[in-house]
Amino acid sequence: MRTVYFDNNATTAVAPEVVDEMLPYLREHFGNPSSMYGMARRTAAKIREARERVAALLGVSSEEIVFTSCGTESDSTAIWAAVRVNPHKRHIITSRVEHSAVKNLYEYLGNNGYRVSSVPVDGKGRLDLDYLYDHLNDDTALVSLMWGNNETGVMFPVEEIARAVSERGVIFHTDAVQAVGKVPMNIQETPIDMLSLSGHKLHAPKGVGALYVRKGTKFTPFLIGGHQEGNRRGGTENVAAIVALGKAAALAEAHMDEENTRVKELRDRLESGILSAVPHALVNGDTTHRLPNTTNISFEFIEGESILLMMDELGICASSGSACTSGSLEPSHVLRAMGVPYTAAHGSVRFSLSIYNTREEVDYVVEKLPPIIERLREMSPFWKAARSC
Repeated sequence: MRTVYFDNNATTAVAPEVVDEMLPYLREHFGNPSSMYGMARRTAAKIREARERVAALLGVSSEEIVFTSCGTESDSTAIWAAVRVNPHKRHIITSRVEHSAVKNLYEYLGNNGYRVSSVPVDGKGRLDLDYLYDHLNDDTALVSLMWGNNETGVMFPVEEIARAVSERGVIFHTDAVQAVGKVPMNIQETPIDMLSLSGHKLHAPKGVGALYVRKGTKFTPFLIGGHQEGNRRGGTENVAAIVALGKAAALAEAHMDEENTRVKELRDRLESGILSAVPHALVNGDTTHRLPNTTNISFEFIEGESILLMMDELGICASSGSACTSGSLEPSHVLRAMGVPYTAAHGSVRFSLSIYNTREEVDYVVEKLPPIIERLREMSPFWKAARSC
């Protein structure tokens, strides 16, 4: 049976070139980069190269890159650093549609002495900028907002927001896990203070990420130990994974145009094909300002989990939302924040593509999905009730 993988916002296939580059650092070049002999110096040099590659993708200096274990660690490091360097400030701002890596840490801080302002979004997932700017004050320690939403693909105007936040003297962090490698960035030209990314979202393996910390930003390490990462993240480096992230960053830079042309065209072909073939289907989120690879479609009156199970029987991989919350039967907090009706929110499916997807795969999904929706609706009492009205 063929496999069509349209769940790249959950994780991506490791690029063959990435595997080839990292394997020598699991085999012969296994030296600790902090040691003094030749083998160790070679691994240290390769880490420097990887740092330069990640920096080039973001348009920043290599000294501003800190390697971490994942996007969640990068988010936690940034948020804890911001509140620790401003211990007298007790107010923090985020949005109502953040990934759990940010959302849950903000909830923890809110239960431990911090006032949290959660910026609402409209029906298309667009941020209420007036609410954001009205809530900035002298007690605000941090604003943390995602660049591209992991469920809908909707992109926030982070460069504009960073400028406004910076003018108030407040630290600005963006969770750019979904955006890095998909949209061009030149972070050096913005007042973004910290930015998080994750390797397994851009064809590197799981277990490696990075945090950009703008030069001059006050910072305290999350992991305290040795001198690694310029004393900003203790612990012996995961050399092979860091090498892999560096190669993946270089590939992402090389494929940026393809991501924003061919992949975007495939996404649009998939979306329009589904909408034309399936009644009572709607796209969730702003269809203009979004990631080029992502569409989130609700199929009214049926359950998204049932859709996923039946697609899986045909080799089609997609998601009903964030992979970090897929065990929950509750509707997505992102769609609830957008005001998506209950009858549609429960039937939402996220399709997220990559450079490895093809037109043939898109057409396969467009062919196989409508009969699935029709079959499930025939079994749904909600659909029967809706048709009788």
